[in-house]
Amino acid sequence: MNSRIAALAATVTLMVSAGAIAAAPASADPVPGSPNRFYATCAVDLLGIPVGCLESDEVHATHICQYVMTGFGLGLDCIQR
Repeated sequence: MNSRIAALAATVTLMVSAGAIAAAPASADPVPGSPNRFYATCAVDLLGIPVGCLESDEVHATHICQYVMTGFGLGLDCIQR
């Protein structure tokens, strides 16, 4: 059971890292006062983790994201608005 949860967590982490490629902050609206954060629209999986994030404008954004380094490479750290 624990190995299934660990495998699921690793898969989600890789999906979030892959989502970093799709969310390019250069064309997303930046968050005022936070140069490293940008607005994004993300789908949320069953565990409540944002996946499939795409750049967005402030009006349509569901999350505020920033790039972070993870054990698997570049990933996104997103919080729900």
